[in-house]
Amino acid sequence: MKFLILIVLWTAFCVLHSLMITPVFIDFVKKNTGTSYRYYRLFYNIFSILFLVPVVIYSYSIMEKPFFTWHGYYLSIRYLMLLGGLWIFYAGSRHYNMRTFLGINQIHEGVNHGLINTSGKIEKGGIMGVVRHPFYSGSFLLIWAGNLDTTRLIINIILSLYLVVGAVLEEQKLLAEFGDVYRNYQKEVSMLFPWKYLKSQIKST
Repeated sequence: MKFLILIVLWTAFCVLHSLMITPVFIDFVKKNTGTSYRYYRLFYNIFSILFLVPVVIYSYSIMEKPFFTWHGYYLSIRYLMLLGGLWIFYAGSRHYNMRTFLGINQIHEGVNHGLINTSGKIEKGGIMGVVRHPFYSGSFLLIWAGNLDTTRLIINIILSLYLVVGAVLEEQKLLAEFGDVYRNYQKEVSMLFPWKYLKSQIKST
């Protein structure tokens, strides 16, 4: 029963979190809030945190002894995943504007575009030329770098699916906003895993 509750809670969080960034929902909010829409990003972040806190608390309350732990030679893989995930986050943060990410700039400027960088334009330099969604890519590495019990395994599976779905929904927003510019970017750079980048590097050697 406790794992069923866990699945329901995390699924509900992921579904609501994703629903609130779908083009249909955002268009509905825009039409019904007018100039107040500039507060939406901040509201979205606050709502997500408030929803997430009790879900995380419940998750930790039912954790058991891990059935898989990183040890021995496997520790080097774990450290590579942790360092890789943190580096990807750092590299991505250099392209993202955290004030925009939090929703502060939208309030002051009255602009709420799909990108969370400073320019509001598609960037292809640095990590953005390797993967289109570095924060999602880094999250994959970090969530799977931990020890696993049944609770953590369930959470990781749900979050992995959410990251894929979330990235696809972000893509729909960006395609609607930037059209062919973003389509060309999709052709050049992989969404989450750097297959195209690695392929190009192999060809160049």
